[in-house]
Amino acid sequence: MSSPLSNREILLGVSGGVAAYKAADLCSRLVQAGAKVTVIMTDAAHQFIGATTFEALTGRPVYTHVFKPQEHFQGEHIGLARRACLVVIAPATAQTIARLAHGMADDLLSTTVLVTTAPVIVAPAMNCEMWAKPAVQRNVAQLVSDGYHMIGPEAGWLSCGQVGAGRMAEPGMIVREMETVLAGVKE
Repeated sequence: MSSPLSNREILLGVSGGVAAYKAADLCSRLVQAGAKVTVIMTDAAHQFIGATTFEALTGRPVYTHVFKPQEHFQGEHIGLARRACLVVIAPATAQTIARLAHGMADDLLSTTVLVTTAPVIVAPAMNCEMWAKPAVQRNVAQLVSDGYHMIGPEAGWLSCGQVGAGRMAEPGMIVREMETVLAGVKE
């Protein structure tokens, strides 16, 4: 049986947090399911995982810069947004969530998300105290109100040594959520 992800153009946004290593597992699972995956990394994401990892997994370049076109000379944000049938941001840091909630366009990921008409899934990952802050919860509520799909975070051990809500949802759970969202999208 073919996966709902087979031959679908997926845009994977990776923002800067320790959970970025899980994005490589998610990317691998998507490629194994037959998806065509393009990765956008924020500047901060490069502090946690290298672009080479995603390039090896996808066979495609990794995109980071708004003003350095690699493929779409009308603007990477426009070309990548139009090509995607689904966008998933994993991990989504508090910074990335705030950018999206406030309609900011100050990096390639936030600019591309503003352009896309594809569904967007956000997988938050951050310290439990950060996750609990009213400002973060307001931003998450705004994204849900705007039609974004949220998955997680889960509770558990965090890299800061605390236990609480803030762990990025496991890649398998994100893949299932993506399949569910795509099932409701017409090609």
